[in-house]
Amino acid sequence: MKEGWETRPLSAVCEIRPPKSEVHERVAASALVSFAPMKDLGIGQKFLNVSETKPLASVVGSYTYFADGDVLLAKITPCFENGKLGIANGLSNGAGFGSSEFIVLRPSASLDKEFLYYFLARPDFRAEGAERMSGAVGHKRVSKEFIETYPTPVPPLPEQQRIVDILDEAFAGIATAKATAEKNLQNARALFESHLNAVFSQPGEGWVEKQLGNVCQIKTGKKDVNQGNPEGEYPFFTCAAAHTYSDSYSFDTEALLVAGNGNVGQTSYYSGKFEAYQRTYVLFDFKGVSAKYLFRVLDKRLSAKVSKQKLGNTMPYIKIGMLSNFVLPVPPLPEQRVIVKALDSLAAETQRLEALYEQKLTALEALKNSLLHQAFAGAL
Repeated sequence: MKEGWETRPLSAVCEIRPPKSEVHERVAASALVSFAPMKDLGIGQKFLNVSETKPLASVVGSYTYFADGDVLLAKITPCFENGKLGIANGLSNGAGFGSSEFIVLRPSASLDKEFLYYFLARPDFRAEGAERMSGAVGHKRVSKEFIETYPTPVPPLPEQQRIVDILDEAFAGIATAKATAEKNLQNARALFESHLNAVFSQPGEGWVEKQLGNVCQIKTGKKDVNQGNPEGEYPFFTCAAAHTYSDSYSFDTEALLVAGNGNVGQTSYYSGKFEAYQRTYVLFDFKGVSAKYLFRVLDKRLSAKVSKQKLGNTMPYIKIGMLSNFVLPVPPLPEQRVIVKALDSLAAETQRLEALYEQKLTALEALKNSLLHQAFAGAL
């Protein structure tokens, strides 16, 4: 701890859950106040983004009260672990109400609210709080005792404000770097999609349209998801984003695997021995079309088509008739090979950029965490 800093329990430097009675002293029952459900509390967003207003009389009995300058912290899993945290600001009539799963912290005169925000944004705080949670699985909450007794550094106010300024500037730079990386990734993906669309929207000589059921066999797997084994020898394709493994195999062929529900329409290519879930479609025994060309036709387009066909709020899923009747453009085989080679090369470059983007995000997040650690260890 840096010289001149004190350490005090959080409850000694904050009023925790201010009383609702104070809002009546300055706001009429019919007046509008801000209303913030849990979704409004951001992750990595310093100030609360309030989405709506309601009359005070309609919210004062059931919801958690807070005012401008209060720090809100989600106490329920997984919101707490994910870092849902923010400072109330710009509230209607200076007052707000929101989720009963908010912890409201009102800093005393000795504690800067933004200093407190950054202190609670540390991964160490979330990890320690997660270990002290109680309640049923899926409804665990960080304990009141943990919050009230959590040791909080209290340097002199000018020092707190200096640290906030440093973190603000650093985090703004990190946000800009993230935005630039995201833009570059979006541009790469857009280039790939543009090239893909151009290929299939301008058919050449000898191209014909065929139904998917006429160019390959379509079957479903037979295994239940719980028959897989993550330590198994053979890939096991389910409707999840990534395949798992199995101790046995039912197919030994070049195939496309299409998720019938879950990540509906997701298409994967595989050649060799594999297992398949009973709601995963297996496309094989290709006639007049290469599997890799067909993969490029179906990838992303199939899921988009299925999503458009869903009814109301029902989850989309694929029936075998939808798959069999799917119409695709089929050029001569030599042209298919040329198309696949070009698209594979472009896809590889896009994937390279995605990997670089993920590495940059990881590095930037590590930098943020390092800065937060240094800030509250008195090293900035």
